[in-house]
This record gives sequence, C-alpha cells and structure tokens, in this order.
Amino acid sequence: MLDREFFLGFIKIHILYHASKEPIFGIEIAEELARHGYSISPGTLYPTLHRLEKEGYLESTSKVVNGRLRKYYQATDEGNLVLEQSKRKIRELVTEVIEEK
Repeated sequence: MLDREFFLGFIKIHILYHASKEPIFGIEIAEELARHGYSISPGTLYPTLHRLEKEGYLESTSKVVNGRLRKYYQATDEGNLVLEQSKRKIRELVTEVIEEK
C-alpha cells in the first residue's frame, strides 16, 4: 500500500485537476477517485478539500440540491498555477523514472 503522504499528494493533484475543469462536490470526486483505484474515506476526503480551500487552491459555493445543501469546489487561480507546476514536475518524473533509458 502507498504511504499516506504519497497517496494524499496524488489525491490533491486529482482534485485540483477536476476542480480546474468544472465545479466538483465530495461524493462526485470520491467516485471519480475510486474509478482510478483510490479508496478514500469521507474522513480523509473532506478535510483534504477543506485544507485545499484554506490554502487558497480551491474556493467553494453552496447550492441546495434535492433539499440538501451541497458544497461545490472550483480551482482558484492559485490552484490552477500549482496544478500547472505539478504537471511539469510529473512530466519530469515520468521521463526520469518510467522512460528511463
């Protein structure tokens, strides 16, 4: 099993990526992460979303859906910037580790 810190790094990048495309909400992103093989509990997911918001990478809005309040998250300019920086580092890492010659 992946170390928790590595795991959370991958999760954060996934969250930022999807939040940069369109507003996301908890259950939706949990299902998307599960599709990629990440099993994440609400006790890990929601604090991660809140932390990314507190750090300025996500911003949230709330809407009532089917009589319940749902919080949507979207990447901020700072979140998009850190995502682009992460993409460069991922490319560099893949080149060095996976495509090693």
